[in-house]
Amino acid sequence: MAGTIVFTGANSSLGIPAVECILRKYSGYTAIFTVRDASESDVNTNKIRKIISSHRNAKSFIHELDLFSLSSVHAVADEIVTGIKNGKYPPLAAIVCNAYYWDLVGNSETTPDGFDKTLQVNHISQAALVLRLLGSFGDAGRIITISSDSHWPGKNGMEVYPPSIPDDLNLLLKPTTDEDKYGRGYQRYATSKLVFTTWTHALNRHLLKNPDLAKISAIAMNPGNMVDSRALRRNTPISLQRKQTFLFKPLQPLLNLMDSTLRTTAPAAVDVVDLALNHTYAGQRGFYTLLRKDESSPESMDETKQELIWHNTLEWARITPGNTAL
Repeated sequence: MAGTIVFTGANSSLGIPAVECILRKYSGYTAIFTVRDASESDVNTNKIRKIISSHRNAKSFIHELDLFSLSSVHAVADEIVTGIKNGKYPPLAAIVCNAYYWDLVGNSETTPDGFDKTLQVNHISQAALVLRLLGSFGDAGRIITISSDSHWPGKNGMEVYPPSIPDDLNLLLKPTTDEDKYGRGYQRYATSKLVFTTWTHALNRHLLKNPDLAKISAIAMNPGNMVDSRALRRNTPISLQRKQTFLFKPLQPLLNLMDSTLRTTAPAAVDVVDLALNHTYAGQRGFYTLLRKDESSPESMDETKQELIWHNTLEWARITPGNTAL
């Protein structure tokens, strides 16, 4: 039995082709696809239902997961853990943390848990899910956290203010705001990717220290900048939406020749799934750009900051010795 893959944000622009890839290329796996809205009124969730229905032997399940709510995260984690214990699902083989949030047109907003929405969705809640599920892996497994070149100051052209991990971590949870909603919104997004990447390095170190979990590996992956993503049309200024329509999409083949990370969601999705499930990448750790081993930013490699983020994430995510295998 191949095992189970958990894939968050499965109805996103990258998630939909990833669902198709998993069911077509890795049909031996059981797949748990999480979405924020699992109702039949959600157009994009219905797209993955249609894909699932076209694969008659698919072993797949859709779970509603609200990453704005830690209560929802822990409830879904409980459901998956219980399902594995009871034999409903085979042990985990992989987790892909693909869900995202950004707001480039408004100020920072706070979730019911008291955290900045961007940080909670992009880091805290998905870290909580991973930590809750570590004890449900089989003999080995992989964790893929979706990063971005935005985590490295100066690498993404959308950047106005560089991402950084402040000395006062409360500024991550409740960022300051000013009139530049686009610039600060993108900074919150890039900083959340920096935090998640930094945490992923710490996760690997803690996994290796535990004999029972040392065969689980974690990779922070930059899947590229996807010019056809709905992200460019959601919570973004009209100027960015026009760039996507009249610049990024028409010129994508040329842009890709200049920079291989400028591409569409379909090949990015295949790479994410391969990194999670293909035996070629078994045991790999660290940072990848597309399917190439790479380096993450100097700040993300700072072990002092890694441990600071690690220990604070445990508190933010409501992780205790009783609800994680670490």
